Amino acid sequence: MKKAMIQRREAEQHTIFGTKRTPMPEGNACHIVSVGKRRDGGTRYWCLKHRADATAKYGKPATACRTAHFPPIAEKDILTLDFAKYPGGVALWGAVPPVYDTTTQPLDRGIHVHCRVTADSEKELDNTFRAVRIIGKDLPEDGLHVDELDAIYYMATTVFGYTMREVRCTYCKYSHLDRDWFSVHPHSRHLCAGCGKHFRDTQTGIGNPICGVRDACGVQTRAPKPSTKKLKIRQQDFPGGIQIWGSNPAFIWTGKGAEEEGIHVHTFKEGAQWPETDETYGTVTIDGIAFDPVMVRLYMAQAILPSLKDRVTTVTCTSCGEGILSEGDLAFTPATSQRCDTCERDVPTPGRLRKVVSNPLPLVLGQLEKFAVRPLHKHDLGLLPETI
Repeated sequence: MKKAMIQRREAEQHTIFGTKRTPMPEGNACHIVSVGKRRDGGTRYWCLKHRADATAKYGKPATACRTAHFPPIAEKDILTLDFAKYPGGVALWGAVPPVYDTTTQPLDRGIHVHCRVTADSEKELDNTFRAVRIIGKDLPEDGLHVDELDAIYYMATTVFGYTMREVRCTYCKYSHLDRDWFSVHPHSRHLCAGCGKHFRDTQTGIGNPICGVRDACGVQTRAPKPSTKKLKIRQQDFPGGIQIWGSNPAFIWTGKGAEEEGIHVHTFKEGAQWPETDETYGTVTIDGIAFDPVMVRLYMAQAILPSLKDRVTTVTCTSCGEGILSEGDLAFTPATSQRCDTCERDVPTPGRLRKVVSNPLPLVLGQLEKFAVRPLHKHDLGLLPETI
């Protein structure tokens, strides 16, 4: 009995508050521990396995944390990447659903990767992964890890005009990712996903682990240049469908040439697995409808933020009839009225949902859908809301 008790105690680990807990369970089971008090005096619980909140009603521990139902990232979905093997350039982007999709292609989410052996060669790698492990000289033996949420929220923060930095928990040193509302609002008090504790950073900002990875790799970002290419097509010429994205800057770009900025378009022939058109354009006209790159880029980022779900719509000015584009902080801050830049009037939001963000693109896409070869393919990333 004494020997068994000693063995059990040796297997125990201390929590961040010094209390005892059982060893981390094997497999994908939650590992829920107490991490302090809530504002109402109740206990707060955290899952150390999935790094998520596990507090149930009335301050009780939940049977499973809020992300336990998400499938873990399998080894086959992780790309091990050595930059030295691709002197022609490596580029990594956050991959999110297109704003318009009439194809039957699967959902593209995570980290999109391009690799070239030489600058002028064809892409040796052009695919999307849920995570990337970067290896190489002077890097840690296990490599540097970037996962899909890091990349997706990097895209959103960048599109809305904010910069990021590496933020580490002052208790457990875990690299912090600001998600959803926090990915577009600089702040200094953070909730660590690694240990579940609140901590204060020395600066007000937005945290993303990609910044630390990029610094460790010695890679500098560079501003993209606007594309000068033009595209004018009809949907009926592409029975396999079309896809439209706004461009977003790569979070890693090692090529010598500059990245292009604009509207990215895929077109498909009937039954084709790979697109016939795969290019970024400065001017895009489809079925006689012209697209604004800024509207497309903003709408792509707005569509992935859980805090904006069902709140992005087209508000038309009651005076001049123009669709209103909310820009700056108003692009992610729902409001009861929208400012028309054309006639400089404040337009109240119509309908039951009073606080919205206005973007003319939903109305434009509705017009484009009239010419679609098949019903729209609508995607949902299923990201969880993170707000105050």
